[in-house]
Amino acid sequence: MPTVPSANPAEDTAQTARTAHDTDIAALLERGRTLSTPVLRAAVNRLAPPMDTVAAYHFGWIDAEGRPSDGDGGKAVRPALALLSAEAAGAAPEVGIPGAVAVELVHNFSLLHDDLMDGDEQRRHRDTVWKVHGPAQAILVGDALFALANELLLEMGTVEAGRATRRLTTATRKLIDGQAQDISYEHRERVTVEECLEMEGNKTGALLACAVSIGAVLGGADDRTADTLEAYGYHLGLAFQAVDDLLGIWGDPVATGKQTWSDLRQRKKSLPVVAALAAGGPASQRLGTLLAADAKSNDFDSFSEEEFAIRAALIEEAGGREWTSQEARRQHGTAIEALDGVDMPETVRAQLVALADFVVVRKR
Repeated sequence: MPTVPSANPAEDTAQTARTAHDTDIAALLERGRTLSTPVLRAAVNRLAPPMDTVAAYHFGWIDAEGRPSDGDGGKAVRPALALLSAEAAGAAPEVGIPGAVAVELVHNFSLLHDDLMDGDEQRRHRDTVWKVHGPAQAILVGDALFALANELLLEMGTVEAGRATRRLTTATRKLIDGQAQDISYEHRERVTVEECLEMEGNKTGALLACAVSIGAVLGGADDRTADTLEAYGYHLGLAFQAVDDLLGIWGDPVATGKQTWSDLRQRKKSLPVVAALAAGGPASQRLGTLLAADAKSNDFDSFSEEEFAIRAALIEEAGGREWTSQEARRQHGTAIEALDGVDMPETVRAQLVALADFVVVRKR
């Protein structure tokens, strides 16, 4: 049952901030992983061979030779949000488990396909599925995970499960829209900041928004509550992606598990690049000239580390790095403000705030 606010709003805010500061993020993420993983494994076991093995490799449960492994399965932010979502609606966290697993299946469907489309050879510090098992298996397993996500929810047979499935399929369609936009932008000389934010809202914001509402829907929350929680998740997704864009250029490969300058190698029109090109000035103009030439180059894949470093330096000089950092903080603030629209236990609110803080300060 939601707690009753005190007569002093400032005191409530301060208490939430103190509780958020004390929140053990590692424990919160581990809870999401621990509660969702058995159901996730059971779902993957439904797949026909060799898709079950390929999926197990992707999730880090086995290595490339099929031996048991405790590989990095990701941060588990989405499962953690789905369980908190159920609690925000006054339900037990376990109510959100089917939603947590469904969202995680869709997320990994997108990763399998994205890695292939982007030509990424490394994810979570090891070879990607398409590199180990081939492009066909990456496509098939990705498709299968998407089907499993919907199957898992619909077989519950409840009205709430039907509502949750509609939100998940809408989020998946937006995610695919965002990936299509992302690919098309790689071949355009200029992309506006507004277009980039729309693309990232689709590609990342939509599924995070679903994650933070799906548990509440399964717990019987009305649409207004679910929509308000989605607003938090959507803006959190934009903050998450802004940080990801920074890491895609300046991230430490040891921490990210990806190549240096990974987004520059893929000619991505990420937020730092787009903001730098829109800034004007000598660095912006020189960057625009170089990127226009890159788009026409037949030797781009053989560029040296120094050539990518020059482009990264120009993006930073033009202000793209700082603008993106500020945008991450702005979206973070908007996400936190959205929580004011939902009456929930203060401990749950504090945990949502703490997760938002974690997203903005993460290193990978």
